[in-house]
Amino acid sequence: MSDVRILGTGAYVPDRIVTNDEVGAAAGVDDAWITAKTAMKQRRWAAPGQATSDLAANAAQAALEAAGIGAESVSVIVVATSTPDRPQPPTAVYVQQRLGAIGAAAFDVNAVCSGPVFALSAAEGILARRGGHALVIGADVYSRILNPADRKTVVLFGDGAGAMVLGPAPHGARVRHTQLHTFGEMSHLIAVPAGGSRQPADEDSVTAGAHYFTMIGREVRRFVNDYLPPLAKQFLHEAGVVPDDIRHFVPHQANGVLLDDVFAALALPRARMHQTLQHYANTGAASIPLTLDTAARQGAFHSGDLILIAGFGGGMAAGFALIEW
Repeated sequence: MSDVRILGTGAYVPDRIVTNDEVGAAAGVDDAWITAKTAMKQRRWAAPGQATSDLAANAAQAALEAAGIGAESVSVIVVATSTPDRPQPPTAVYVQQRLGAIGAAAFDVNAVCSGPVFALSAAEGILARRGGHALVIGADVYSRILNPADRKTVVLFGDGAGAMVLGPAPHGARVRHTQLHTFGEMSHLIAVPAGGSRQPADEDSVTAGAHYFTMIGREVRRFVNDYLPPLAKQFLHEAGVVPDDIRHFVPHQANGVLLDDVFAALALPRARMHQTLQHYANTGAASIPLTLDTAARQGAFHSGDLILIAGFGGGMAAGFALIEW
């Protein structure tokens, strides 16, 4: 059992609200269709000139204030994102600069929508060896990589960031257990084909739309339904808890209809599932820490409550964390 605790959380979303009718217009769908398929009603999109690091730094500052920790006390910054400011340097470097966290080791993690759980596990391990405090941030600006005419993807995503401050303390939410999975044989299900060394971004790739986010929706849904419930049950068993012990479920905010199916399959009889997708849609790596922060600020968690966090998405990947509030 780890002594690393979550000392504070924070979140940030851009000001611009994009309704279902607005986002669906170019894709040929309306509010009724999007609501029925996803349970999403609106999302936030970044302003021109607003990058992933800007959202991440704002969420991080809110988390630092909640924790009562100054940026000078941060020794590690991990940013989970699949929409970095640039291919290099790491987006975390820009967050470090903006916060003034001089001397902090700063790096990115790309496990797509499972990213914040991977980042949490990595930061916890680093702190267990070197001490200090860490910022774990999930942030994405998906609005920049969506094909406006693709109704399978454009209606699903919003922009945002969420953050957690980790550190040793006699109080705070204890990170009791984490577990990570990757299934590379299904890596083709979610991808941005162009922009890397395999297929550089050039005139031909942009003309072909290969710089856009792509997803084989039916196969992704099948992956989530077939893999997530048994993996989660295995995780709880290895963590030494039973489903009755869980009071809260904080999943990646992929799709509200899909989450209802997953929650039913998990059979957590005393748990409440937390969702923010109605307001923010799927914010990628931001969705778990953003939802955790929302629930925490609403007073949903009480001392001793066990929280199951589940991330899943491109890779294909899945990550779980057990938090004792």
